[in-house]
Amino acid sequence: MPVVHVRDIDMYYEVHGSGEPLVLIGGLASDISETTWLTEWCAKTHRVLAFDNRGAGRTDKPDAPYTVPMMADDTDALMEAVGMAHATVLGVSMGGRIALYLTLEHPDRVARLILVSTTASARPEHSTRMEMLGMLSGLVFRGKYPQPRYAFTHQREASRAYDCVDRLGEIHVPTTILHGRKDRVAPLREAERMRRGIADSHMVTFHSGHLFFVVRERKWFLDSLASALATGSSLNAS
Repeated sequence: MPVVHVRDIDMYYEVHGSGEPLVLIGGLASDISETTWLTEWCAKTHRVLAFDNRGAGRTDKPDAPYTVPMMADDTDALMEAVGMAHATVLGVSMGGRIALYLTLEHPDRVARLILVSTTASARPEHSTRMEMLGMLSGLVFRGKYPQPRYAFTHQREASRAYDCVDRLGEIHVPTTILHGRKDRVAPLREAERMRRGIADSHMVTFHSGHLFFVVRERKWFLDSLASALATGSSLNAS
């Protein structure tokens, strides 16, 4: 089982495919068994590093507060451990916030940034929706390694405490934002605010909500992702 000790935890990871390096960072309450389809698709053209965040899947789940910077530093240490010095980084939901911090604090790691269903801050009024989404994901898209309630709480608190809106201007890598127009967990207006804050970033919007890419709009999502991976930018907002 591919596990490596980084910082204060053992992290579970998998590396698939060959080509340019790509790091996948999952969202709240998710583990990589839930996104095998995305890992396999990316691995057709890239060398993909996928892993379980602190508190999820087969990675350790310490019962202590987590932060987005802590999880980004976990990612940085894991990339170092597997010899992936520089990569495209794709973050989903909470994973997008982890990717943002990684880009800000470890800029040499990130060649290109792809942000899916995420924003640079989580407003307090959206915390209930975030919790409901996490619970729904656990029921509908349950992975093989259910997350303990305490670990979900630590991840949720880390995600909703993070705010890097004032630092977005420090990001200078090609950035693509993929976002659902009906997203009530990470509202579109906040994603648009993030796009304005990151110079020369591009956005593609989709018809559905926070999990737009799971079923109904998966082909559209993958086509847009392919464009972002090929060029470092994406289509104009639709």
